[in-house]
Amino acid sequence: MRTLISSAFVSLDGVVEAPGGEPGYRNSGWTFKDIEFLPEAYEIKAREQEEAAAMLLGRVSYEAFSPVWPGMEDFARYKDLPKYVVSTTLAEGDLVSDWGPTSILRTLDEVAALKETEGGPIIMHGSATLNRALSDAGLIDRYHLMVFPILLGAGKRLFSGTDKDGQMLKLVEHEAYANGIQKNVFEVVR
Repeated sequence: MRTLISSAFVSLDGVVEAPGGEPGYRNSGWTFKDIEFLPEAYEIKAREQEEAAAMLLGRVSYEAFSPVWPGMEDFARYKDLPKYVVSTTLAEGDLVSDWGPTSILRTLDEVAALKETEGGPIIMHGSATLNRALSDAGLIDRYHLMVFPILLGAGKRLFSGTDKDGQMLKLVEHEAYANGIQKNVFEVVR
C-alpha cells in the first residue's frame, strides 16, 4: 500500500489559503511577508521531491501549479512524476502537456484504489478542499506541516470542522527555526 503524504504551509490558526501569493485573498503571499527566509527551514521540500513517486492535487491547486511548476528548476524532479488530479469538473483537454503524465481521478474511491497500487509515496501539495475530504475519509497517512508564526483569521482551513471521531497522530520529526517556522511531521496512527 502506498503512503499518501499531505504537505502544507499552514498558519498557526490553521489557514492554508494563498500562501504563495495567489490573487483574490486579502492576506495572499503570507509565507513571504515579514518572515525571514532561512533555507534550512525548507529542507523538507527537497526531501519530498526525492521521496515522492507520484503527485496528487485537487483541481484548484493543479490549475495554480501547472502553468508555473513545469518550468521551475526548484521543482524539476516533479516534472516527470505521474500526477493525479482529483476533480469532477476538469476535462482531459484542460491538462497541460509539458508536465509529465497526468490522470484525472473523479472520486475518493479512485484515490483509495490508487493507494492500493504498487509504487512509492504519493505527495499532495496544497489542495485544501481535497485535503479535508481525504483526511475525513482516513486516506492520509502522513502530514508534513510547515507552521508559520502568523494568525490570519479568515481563509481555507487545512482540516474540516466535521464532527467525527478523533484521529491520533504520532509526531515523528519536528524542528523550530530562528524565523519562527516550525516543521512538524506526523504519521497517522491506525
